[in-house]
Order: sequence, then C-alpha cells, then structure tokens
Amino acid sequence: MIKDILVHLPTDRAIKPVIDASVSLASFFDAHIEAFAAGDITANTYAIEGSSAAAVAAVFEIGQQRATDRAMAALTIFETEARTAGISYHCRPIVDLPEEAAASISAASRLCDLSIVLQPEPGQHAFDSTIPTKILLQSGGPVLFVPYIFRGKLRPKRIGVCWDGSRLAARALRDADPLLAKAESFAVISANSERVASSDAAPEQVVKRLKRYGRPVKLLSYQQNRSEIQPSILSLAADENVDMLVMGAYGHSQFRESVLGGVTREMLESMTVPTLMSH
Repeated sequence: MIKDILVHLPTDRAIKPVIDASVSLASFFDAHIEAFAAGDITANTYAIEGSSAAAVAAVFEIGQQRATDRAMAALTIFETEARTAGISYHCRPIVDLPEEAAASISAASRLCDLSIVLQPEPGQHAFDSTIPTKILLQSGGPVLFVPYIFRGKLRPKRIGVCWDGSRLAARALRDADPLLAKAESFAVISANSERVASSDAAPEQVVKRLKRYGRPVKLLSYQQNRSEIQPSILSLAADENVDMLVMGAYGHSQFRESVLGGVTREMLESMTVPTLMSH
C-alpha cells in the first residue's frame, strides 16, 4: 500500500519531472504527499574574513532569505499542480546547510511508503544533486528516481524487474509490491543468471512469483560483462517499452559521503526510465 509519498523538489534544477511523477502517482494511489524543497545556506555566509560581526550577520540574513525564496518558489509551483489534481499534500521548506538539509529530508522519508527524487545530473555538483543519493542510502525504504528528461504522467503499466538474486534485489522487489499489483505486465531482466548463488533465487523463480499477479511475465536473460550490464538493462527496457525499472541499489555511507556501486552509479548517471531503487 502506498499512502504517504515524500517528494524532494529541486530548487536549482528542473522541477517539472518530479512534480508530474509524484502528483500522478498520488492521484492513482489516493496518497498524501509530503513535499520538501531545500534552500541551501552555503558555508561562506557564516564567515567573511576580516568582516565585523554585524557584516557577517547581514550576509547570513541575505543568504537565508535567498534560500527561503528558492524553496518557497519550488513549493508554490508544486502546490498549484497538487491543488489542481485534488490530492492531499503538505509543503515543507527547509533552509539549512547541505548536510543538515539532506539529513532532515532523509529522516522524514523513513515515515513514508515511497520517496520520489530527481535523477542526479551528470557533471552537476549543485546542492540539489547530492540530496537524492543521500535519501537512497539513509531512508530505509524505496526511492523512485525520475529522469530529468521525464515528462507527463507516470502510470507504470509495464514494469521491468532487474534480478541478480541478491538481498538488495529482493528488497526492491518487495518494496515495489504496491506498484507491481497494479501493473499490466512484467519483464524480469537478469544478467549472467548462472552466477546466482542458489537456484531457489533464480530468475525463473521470480517469474513464478510475478505470475501470481495474473499478468504476463517475460524473462530476459543474457550474458554480459559487468561494464555492459547497465547499458544492456536500458536497451532491453527500451525494447520492451518498460514504464519503470525496479532494482537493488549497492552502496554505503562513509564519512557522510555517498559511495555507490558501479551499476547503481551508472544507472543514476544515464537512466532513461523512472527507476525504483532500494538499499
């Protein structure tokens, strides 16, 4: 069941993709949205070398106001769409330093059934690009990454399940259950399936599980070098006209920096279809 959705609204990147995806899913599931927009107070507003305390305070106040304005502008755009759609929502601006803002949103996501974020943009090191991966590693629940090229309503009728037999893949499969229950067909995508540790977790077993939903299931099993796994997933997703991918996310948090595994990192860099990840 999806009754509570968290959406992170960027304040310095494209906002339309996550608004479209979150509002359409909330309408479909009759869910409530907690919408967060974070304005970044950069560290240089705290100290200016050689400046008086009054000057530092003035610069901080200006930076705080600008951050507040950015957060409220993003929330205003979201609120217009949410009100038009007639969904339940609550807007929450955050004005803070990057780490603290990311920690606040991640903590709130732990009480939601699904978090929706914008794909981190390659080559961009903006504050808004770092929050999505921090939510993934810290939320304890599923995170739906929406490509920055995404447009229109999200209605995942055909879902691709990426399967390698791992605990993380299993977590993602279970987390996606509310979406799977409403899908019309499935594709199980498995690279190098002979490497799955146990036959009890083989791709064929996933096919059997998904068939219990009473919808068509196709197994797409292929051999591939590790460096080609991610491009092959996206190629198969395009061939099968998949609306959403489901996959486990490899990574860990080290000294409060996001460290992601190869395939996960590559998928976030070049995804072309909304992808639900669980860590």
